[in-house]
Amino acid sequence: MLEVGHAPRLDWLLCGLILTAALLFQPWLPLRHRPLVHPWLGALALLPFLWGTERLLPSGMALHVSSACLLTLMFGWPLAMWTLVPIVLASSLIGRPHPPDIGSLASHLVWLGLVPGTLALGLGLLVRWLLPKHLFVFILGRAFIATVVAVSFSGYLAYLAGRKPDTLALEEWLLGHWLVGWGEGVSTGMLVSVFVAFKPEWLLTYSDQRYLPRNRT
Repeated sequence: MLEVGHAPRLDWLLCGLILTAALLFQPWLPLRHRPLVHPWLGALALLPFLWGTERLLPSGMALHVSSACLLTLMFGWPLAMWTLVPIVLASSLIGRPHPPDIGSLASHLVWLGLVPGTLALGLGLLVRWLLPKHLFVFILGRAFIATVVAVSFSGYLAYLAGRKPDTLALEEWLLGHWLVGWGEGVSTGMLVSVFVAFKPEWLLTYSDQRYLPRNRT
């Protein structure tokens, strides 16, 4: 297998394709909506510590809640994808005595961030297209179920791409992603519920006009 910086070329290809596609949609535009600026800066400050927890896991299983799906709901897919880049870079510097390998960072970014976030976008669009536009559908469908499926299926795609460590059995690998998917789905669903109630301006993908039922007389 051809590798660049200890990351297979597929990882670099996916990273380049997803970030380039996101760049075409001008990811900086949502930040013109001033209410999003502070939560975006908060994500940049807090999430590197969450990503850094992967080094606490045994057997080299770099797996943790990434919040990629939550970022997609809050800031839109283009900005969410580019926000993950500085988060991953910052997390790699926390508690490391030596500079990290850029190739391993690319793999980490792709399979725990860019791929689940992109899958969450596709599943969210399906939910929006196929199901009624209702608050319950947005929270349960887009925030919870789409997140669980996106994170869990990303683990299977990572296995097909040969990212499963030899120290782990396939069942352990898939179970780990399934459990993290449920954890991320619950946390995303809960936070989205709170934001819908108290800070709807923090959710670029949500609007009262679209998801709240209108009174008809």
